[in-house]
Amino acid sequence: MTEIPDLLERRAVEQARIRRLLNSMKAEEEASLKGGDDAVAWVKEEQCIGCDQCTIVCDDDAIELYDTPLASPIMSVDVNRKARILRDPCTGCKLCVLACPTDAILMIDR
Repeated sequence: MTEIPDLLERRAVEQARIRRLLNSMKAEEEASLKGGDDAVAWVKEEQCIGCDQCTIVCDDDAIELYDTPLASPIMSVDVNRKARILRDPCTGCKLCVLACPTDAILMIDR
């Protein structure tokens, strides 16, 4: 019968293996993103949940949150926040893309 310490050790090893795989996938994703002076971030409004993560990581103050009514036929919410990219201060650093939990931000050509 498997003992608790053995089970915890196997679980830790599996967690470490999964973390390495996820880190590898994230590094490949980051390398494939376009960025730099010729790119700017863009928000897919329908996927943005207004979580404020992008504004936290943006060093250029190129992202602002604005209030908009929730577009839902079953709920009536007056204030629903969405992110908006300010094109001029955006440097194309890709931090907001990596921080977005819903993949609502992508990089496009300037």
